[in-house]
Amino acid sequence: MTEIVPGGDVPASTADLLIVPVFADLIWGPGAEPVADELGSWLVDYLKAREFTGALGQFAVVPGGELPFGAVAFVGLGDEVDAESLRRAAGAAGRLSAPYASVATTLHLVDVEGAIGAVTLGYLLGAYRFDAYRSEPKLRSNERLELLEVGEHAEAEIRDAVAIAGGVTLARDLINRPAVDKPPGVLADRARSLSDGISVEIVDEVEAAERGYGGLLAVGAGSTNPPRMVILRYEPNDAEPFVAFVGKGIVFDSGGLSLKPAKGMEDMKTDMAGAAAVYGAMQAIAELEIPIRVLGVAPLSENMTGGAAQRPGDVFTAYNGKTVEVLNTDAEGRLVLADGLGIAAEAGPDLIVDIATLTGAAKVALGPTVGAIFGNDDDAIAAVEAAARFAGESMWTLPFERSYRPLLDSPVADLKNIADRWGGAIMAALFLSEFVDDRPWVHLDIAGPGRADKTEHYVTKGGTGFTVRTLVELAREMAKKG
Repeated sequence: MTEIVPGGDVPASTADLLIVPVFADLIWGPGAEPVADELGSWLVDYLKAREFTGALGQFAVVPGGELPFGAVAFVGLGDEVDAESLRRAAGAAGRLSAPYASVATTLHLVDVEGAIGAVTLGYLLGAYRFDAYRSEPKLRSNERLELLEVGEHAEAEIRDAVAIAGGVTLARDLINRPAVDKPPGVLADRARSLSDGISVEIVDEVEAAERGYGGLLAVGAGSTNPPRMVILRYEPNDAEPFVAFVGKGIVFDSGGLSLKPAKGMEDMKTDMAGAAAVYGAMQAIAELEIPIRVLGVAPLSENMTGGAAQRPGDVFTAYNGKTVEVLNTDAEGRLVLADGLGIAAEAGPDLIVDIATLTGAAKVALGPTVGAIFGNDDDAIAAVEAAARFAGESMWTLPFERSYRPLLDSPVADLKNIADRWGGAIMAALFLSEFVDDRPWVHLDIAGPGRADKTEHYVTKGGTGFTVRTLVELAREMAKKG
């Protein structure tokens, strides 16, 4: 990961590339005007000829001329700048900086609260690449970013953002890895290398049967790779608040016997994005030493079509003792979450948050970049909404319509795993609510933003690490309130 350091004045820097901000209508941002003056009168005509107006996300690179930089990049911020637009501009800067060993910037000098952290985080996320499977990885020379004209006071903000970027990067790496290389056992073992201070308990299929993890075992029955339940604990001394994160960990989803079409399977290596977010968030929380107790639960399973696979009409008993009739084996994420939520509820946290690439219905409702929020407690929902806003992750609260609950009644079990075709995201949330034991609970359906179809600003195509930032901010705010 690129090193981020406080730097001195612009003239004292010897970086290969200087990045300066420009507002809409070619209004120079901090540090840009003297640079433009030094470059000469041709610059404005040059930028206009290339239709560079300073709109958010635009950038233009020119030779450094007499300046001590090999090149200068002008990055657009638009006309209304906030922390998120600054993160996005920094993300674009992170991508264009790849060929330059050392980079300096004044982006963080824009008058926005938290600008140093926003630029650091956006830059690192924009620079992200997943090249583990390329025979010839694309060259990335960038080793260092100087944040100019700031002192040592910036170091804490930088460290904070670097830790969060590390959590998001971990989640992205896990999501992007092919399913063949992350069966439940391998993904479970990866938890052992998380930050110091996190204890790891891995439950194999034999012990899962003894404990009664019926949903986990039902989903994994058709795979040659047995399931695992991963239970993570971060318990700093004297920490009072207690939050539980539960992440869906389907390492590959074929749909089971309710088979998906071939096209529908292409992205199903990413169906463990919820579990990856739990890993990434807990790593960042531990590195930041946030004084809060965190329980992380990641039910890991592979939904396949082997001879032992569960069948439509089968019934299993979840960890909390409720029985479930499975009418569609492709509605499997909620089955493993049933056990994960039961484990979390039993621990008695102040709040349970589950994260899952759960329903296409949520993506239909909110599109590809907005996550859905459901919950059984208004204060809990408000806390998650506030954390998401601060973190810059787009989410929207959908109705938790309790009057629909009878649609999940089964003639042979306590409930069934699907209803009719309407309100699929709501029905999934209602199903999950049966396993939280009336604890304050929020469900995040990230079927859209958990994966990206294209690269833009600080998001790269593939796994996004969505919700890691929100979970870290939520933990921080809960710790403040004690």
